[in-house]
Amino acid sequence: MSRPKRALNLSFRIATVLGVIILSSFFLQKTLTAQGPASPSAAPTPPQQPQEQMDPNVFTTGHRSISAAFREFFGLHGTPIQPIAYTHKVHLANGMQCVQCHVGVDTGAQAKIPTIDFCMTCHQAIARDNPEIKKMAALFASGQDIRWQRVYDFEPSAHVKFIHGPHVQAGVQCATCHGDMTQQTVAERKVNITMGFCVQCHRQKSVSVDCVTCHF
Repeated sequence: MSRPKRALNLSFRIATVLGVIILSSFFLQKTLTAQGPASPSAAPTPPQQPQEQMDPNVFTTGHRSISAAFREFFGLHGTPIQPIAYTHKVHLANGMQCVQCHVGVDTGAQAKIPTIDFCMTCHQAIARDNPEIKKMAALFASGQDIRWQRVYDFEPSAHVKFIHGPHVQAGVQCATCHGDMTQQTVAERKVNITMGFCVQCHRQKSVSVDCVTCHF
């Protein structure tokens, strides 16, 4: 066997072993969690305090579970299920602009999500027979807001601060990070926003890539 082939086989074996170890740890944790206490006769344990949420202002490399560490390391992201199938494509085709719903995206840090009151300003009269609008109207009537699920975010351990305003003012198009919203219905994670992605864009536009520009 040639040397390149031997090296390739060795790398494949190492990757396979590491994969088996990671997956075994993941399933072992799930099994232990599902089994609960070892036996009914075990001495009762004092009630535990509620698990504290990670403070974004405190640096830590810890993860809540092995599976969380696994997902972050390999950049795995689930697909959020939204309570209302909001279609960006239809709204943008009808002349609406991103800044109308995401108020402050061009001046502040966050792209704010409109409240159900804002949505119902139009939909008390428009498309009232649409099944999704009916669901939204029911929430509105009960005094509840829409509990949208995040599509884009950074892992807590990244300690990244992203401010929308300066990017929009510098001419960075929404599609750069969010994909072409004129072709999307429910928002999806179309762009994998990694450190490499951000640094490459900063270098192309001759913007600082100093660590403190994005990290805190």
